Amino acid sequence: MAKLRAHNLAVSLDGYMAGPDQGVDTPLGVGGTRLHEWAFATRSGRRMHGMEGGAQGIDDSFIAQGDEGIGATIIGRNMFGPVRGPWDASEEWNGWWGDEPPYHHPVFVLTHHPRPPLPMQGGTTFYFVTEGIEAALDQAFAAAAGADVRVGGGASTVQQYLRAGLLDELHVAIVPILLGQGERLFDNLDGGLHGYECVGFSPSASVAHMRVVRVAAG
Repeated sequence: MAKLRAHNLAVSLDGYMAGPDQGVDTPLGVGGTRLHEWAFATRSGRRMHGMEGGAQGIDDSFIAQGDEGIGATIIGRNMFGPVRGPWDASEEWNGWWGDEPPYHHPVFVLTHHPRPPLPMQGGTTFYFVTEGIEAALDQAFAAAAGADVRVGGGASTVQQYLRAGLLDELHVAIVPILLGQGERLFDNLDGGLHGYECVGFSPSASVAHMRVVRVAAG
């Protein structure tokens, strides 16, 4: 059965998935790019963004696993871009990733404001879903045609799927830095990750990888 997975979600030691003051010039907040330096040092992480070289090893393995068997992705509007309110047709935002985003499959963007589908180069099409997380998940599973669906972030989107008990698997990379403020991954969960358990903890020289899965009822 196809699963809903979240992979390579980088958080600081104090739990932040993004730093403060996110905007056009600081999409990951002040200091937030430091959370992803380990990923861009790997061969798989560099390849996804059209770059050569990079290290192999445990970090590279986790990056590669996060892309295996994925047929569609769900992201929040904040991850798609800094634009708020109704979309501006005269100055439309088409994402952070340029003309060829690194997804290469359908991506469903959670939003309160409708917008026509946005086809990009390399096989990525962004679909804008206004009916909520379950509607986005239904559409993503249909588009994935039997493959798994990935939740890409940001933190609020992951939290919504965790609270609803819909996320089957979660991989978090704990980065040894402190951000002090920003957006925490595990906030707003009514006291914790109910119905989930940690099934793996694998440190590397750069980060510590934690795998969490949903526990079957009963």
